[in-house]
Amino acid sequence: MTKQALGPAGRKASTGEQRYFRRGLGLKKEIQPVIDFEYGSAIVTLIRERDYELRIDRLQLRFARSSGFCYGVDRAVDYAYETRRKFPDRRVFLVGEIIHNPHVNSRLQEMEIEFLYPSEAGEFDFSGVTPDDVVLIPAFGVTLDDFEALRALDCVLVDTTCGSVLNVWKRVEGYARDGLTSVIHGKHWHEETRATSSQVLKYAGGKFLIVRDMAQAEEVCSYIRGEGERAAFMELFEPSMSEGFDPDRHLERIGVANQTTMLASESLDIAARLGVAIQDRWGPEEVPERFRSFDTICSATQKRQDAVKEMMRAPPDIMIVIGGYNSSNTNQLAHLCGLYTTTYHIEDAACIDTVRGRISHKKIGGDEILIEKAWLPPGDVAIGITAGASTPNSKIGEAVERIIRGAGYDPSDLLS
Repeated sequence: MTKQALGPAGRKASTGEQRYFRRGLGLKKEIQPVIDFEYGSAIVTLIRERDYELRIDRLQLRFARSSGFCYGVDRAVDYAYETRRKFPDRRVFLVGEIIHNPHVNSRLQEMEIEFLYPSEAGEFDFSGVTPDDVVLIPAFGVTLDDFEALRALDCVLVDTTCGSVLNVWKRVEGYARDGLTSVIHGKHWHEETRATSSQVLKYAGGKFLIVRDMAQAEEVCSYIRGEGERAAFMELFEPSMSEGFDPDRHLERIGVANQTTMLASESLDIAARLGVAIQDRWGPEEVPERFRSFDTICSATQKRQDAVKEMMRAPPDIMIVIGGYNSSNTNQLAHLCGLYTTTYHIEDAACIDTVRGRISHKKIGGDEILIEKAWLPPGDVAIGITAGASTPNSKIGEAVERIIRGAGYDPSDLLS
């Protein structure tokens, strides 16, 4: 991020008050007991201590070896709590949502942190923010324009942008600097992808194109090979390209990046196919000059997806994926699990009705909420559990307790 107006260590020289925080606020020890109490879970800790597996008579619970809060989410939540502690008498605003978990965001609202939501066009209104206020930048980051607008307001900024996101920004900035178009595998409406794509605009002539999935990537490959139809291409990608994008010119040299929470295997496949398309059009000797690709999936996302793949060597009968319905990485985990076994993506424990034996869940690949009756079969059953990187242990634990009760057992017996 640009910080030219800030002095050493983000300190504003005119007042002596630090106005930009990127490395915490020095209150980690003070807020840690609160974090542990609000987001910890004794039963999750127990199962992980038992080698990620728990058997209760006919019920076998298997945990993915990497799930739940990642480092970047931990950091963002910590900074939000530290911010409220450091500035108890000031208004604190949050640009969008700190992470995509409804319970964490609800808790921040209870702490009187005011959420600033974008318009349908994705634009934020900062007109009510004053120099006396504090503004939290979420883990996804914000667009270059939004950051510059906030800096101009001279408010205190607490930047929780994830380091993995910053790594992607460096890649696309490098592409733009060297005259390559950034082709980004992601969702054009997602906060992270909006922030990432804006980084190319630091350079005159910087261009980007966002592809949602392999089907859209294949359309790009066809156009690179000279097989596409311009009008259809422009209509398809109208909401996903930079202003003035010309596929006839701006697909001649490309660099591939991705939203950090996408399915890693698909991102790698998309990059490989785009590279082949460049070679088909221009020849292998031109590839080094016309094509670059870096794997910018974050390590936490990769670990969670790898942990699911490891579990699927011997798939459980049922897979429960816990996390926000608008969480990209959680949706990717649900998609991955659904390739192997019956999978339910639930937002929280409330989705499991232990009285009527039902489970409500988000349809994989869609937005529809489905209700499954008698989802827990009689007899021996193995249930696998994973959770998105924005799902706290407390919410995982509550869901696990509901599963145990639904199977006819008392989870409190395990902790006595």
